[in-house]
Amino acid sequence: MSSVALGAAPGSALFFMTYSATKHYLNIESVSGDAFRASLGEIAACLVRVPTELIKQRSQTTSTRSVFEIAKNVYKVDGFSGFYRGYWSLVAREIPFSFIEFPLWEWLKRKYAQLNGVKQCSSVESAACGSIAGAIAAGLTTPLDVAKTRIMLETGQRSSIVSMLFKIARNESPAKLFSGIYPRMCYLSLGAFVFFFAYEFSLNITYKLF
Repeated sequence: MSSVALGAAPGSALFFMTYSATKHYLNIESVSGDAFRASLGEIAACLVRVPTELIKQRSQTTSTRSVFEIAKNVYKVDGFSGFYRGYWSLVAREIPFSFIEFPLWEWLKRKYAQLNGVKQCSSVESAACGSIAGAIAAGLTTPLDVAKTRIMLETGQRSSIVSMLFKIARNESPAKLFSGIYPRMCYLSLGAFVFFFAYEFSLNITYKLF
């Protein structure tokens, strides 16, 4: 929990700074534009998320070491680059996820506002749209999440995400790629509701204050 708490704020900040900045400067109002901005945001956010995720994964598989002991061991064995083991596998998971979630969230908001004859959704309505988008994106990207987890827990060799996907499908079964799909959809749907509500609410507050 401590590793997730430490990485959550800076990771989200990097994402929305990139997402909002590209939205402002590129001014692309389309599904493809939303997907492109979300992809850039994820690449930036993963600079924080990967070390956080790596330490979290390792802390979940052992109860004998603290977060700082795990970080110290990672640095001792692999150096600074050890904190970015699985960077591209996490990016490969997060980009498709955001590529689906954010354009779908923006589209659902526009459709809801259009159907109800309002200029824009409220924070709660936006969060509900985000929750639906998050659940759909979570289900479709489950194989990438399974492969990412296996790569981060590897010791020694470093598999690519493609080779890991094939390895799981060949040695276990294609169905194994969708392990945990329902819990993943549930928790990411709830997480997306909180995430988007917090974003929209804080955005409205800062607009009023500044």
